[in-house]
Amino acid sequence: MKKIVVLGAGKMGSWLVESLCLDYEVGVFDLEKSRLKYFFNSHRFLDFEEIREFKPELLINAVSLNNTMEVFHKIEPYLTDECIIADITSVKNGLQDYYKKTGRRFVSTHPMFGPTFANIKDLSTENAIIITESDEEGKEFFRKFYRSLNLNIFEYNFSDHDETIAYCLSVPFSSSLVFAACMKKQEAPGTTFRKHLDIARGVLSEDDYLLSEILFNRFTVDQVEKIRSQLAILIEIVKERDFEALKDFFDSLRLNIDLPVPERPAS
Repeated sequence: MKKIVVLGAGKMGSWLVESLCLDYEVGVFDLEKSRLKYFFNSHRFLDFEEIREFKPELLINAVSLNNTMEVFHKIEPYLTDECIIADITSVKNGLQDYYKKTGRRFVSTHPMFGPTFANIKDLSTENAIIITESDEEGKEFFRKFYRSLNLNIFEYNFSDHDETIAYCLSVPFSSSLVFAACMKKQEAPGTTFRKHLDIARGVLSEDDYLLSEILFNRFTVDQVEKIRSQLAILIEIVKERDFEALKDFFDSLRLNIDLPVPERPAS
């Protein structure tokens, strides 16, 4: 595989172009032409006809989530039958059915980090998911690419991916939304407060459609219900000022996040 086109020059699209352009012949397209002027060592396409002439072997769709399938529909007539189409969306709702209908070779993957928060120079603690139903050549391409970045690679089917995302995105996103909902102006916030505030601001800087799709994931409600049930337990303990119950609660949380549980003196 030598020729690659990236559709969408937002944060992830730009990162992909910059990460791939030294090893492959890469082209990039975005409806906002001003986004294209800073790319180097890559083709900057102004219309789909130029993409047809380029004849990519892999097309990576990196547009916003709500436009992903619409853009696939528009670009398909300009691609050869051999071209593999790829998405990098964090939510796969509807994509499995789309791929079945189109009959094209595809690869679906999810880099589980954003260039805004991640240390792009060291991604060894970051993860990426490759969907198992994808085309073998496409999967191998992304395995090689992710390994070159020292990413931790996981392979899930479409359903398992969405269940995993409900846990690892919906839980922290919901927690950040609740934190923001309780916000008030604070003249001298502490370190912990500022860290939570930074995370909440990062979450709420995301596109509304992306946030809603993550929260509307069919597995999300169960995860949010767990948050509510644990909050109910905490509220009851605080109301009763039950120190022993609170210690037990803390210990259960430490176990959940792999922290050592302090030894308690025998009563």
